Amino acid sequence: MTGSLARQMWHQIEPVHATLYFSPQAFERAANLGYDVESRWPSYFAWRTAPLGAAGPSLVSATYYSFSPAMIARYVPAIWATATPGQVLDARREAVDRMLSPWLGGVSELEEAAELAVRAAESIDLPHRPLAAANLDLPWPDEPHLALWQAYTVLREHRGDGHLTALRAAGLDGCEALVSFASIGAAPVENFAGRGWSTEEWSAARERLAGRGLVDADGLATPAGHALREQVERLTDELAAGPWRALGEASAARLAELNRPLLGAVFESGLLPMTSTLGIGKVRVPA
Repeated sequence: MTGSLARQMWHQIEPVHATLYFSPQAFERAANLGYDVESRWPSYFAWRTAPLGAAGPSLVSATYYSFSPAMIARYVPAIWATATPGQVLDARREAVDRMLSPWLGGVSELEEAAELAVRAAESIDLPHRPLAAANLDLPWPDEPHLALWQAYTVLREHRGDGHLTALRAAGLDGCEALVSFASIGAAPVENFAGRGWSTEEWSAARERLAGRGLVDADGLATPAGHALREQVERLTDELAAGPWRALGEASAARLAELNRPLLGAVFESGLLPMTSTLGIGKVRVPA
């Protein structure tokens, strides 16, 4: 049950967190810092990496995993020549404030929602959770909506860090992880182009998976491929369950209830892509 709850809560918090990477307020602040906003990637890497400090390309590749190291090297460490991690974090907080503020009118009991989310975030297990731990080390904002977003960020990075563990346990490297995800129809293959893998790297990864009997000649998942992805998603849910187990089902349900208007506002804004590489709602995980 807790694994299922972890997945349900991920569906609640991921869109709220991820809107940062698409919001005009964030692009405006990134441009003010000096980042090129013709592409979303310079600011994406800056916003998401800044809690780690001035991380180099090897550390970012290790923590992001499914992005091509060659792509990461195009942006890291160059992003720190544009602005320091501290400046990026200040701008991130300002961008989140401006992004969320118009949506807060329909959100009641915001302080209660923030308190519940912070409780969950502060209960995460830290080993093998570098991005979650880095965000947890940041001071909690006084404003409830900013504390809520930061807690959601800790929790989604906690889940993401665990997902990398699940992928490694399944024997999937970064490119193979994407090929196998596309093979089950989680998102169209072209949606993964932004991760920077070349056509040759993608084809080689698909050949490796075919050699393991995980995809067929058309790149579609075999029964074994579907079973492996279900294993990955189940383990991801299990590894993400700790904070929700600590918070308790009733309190998690209350947080989801309080979050619903904000989640609705996010979707109504139209900022998030209609089809993402997250595969939310498309991956079947047995109960």
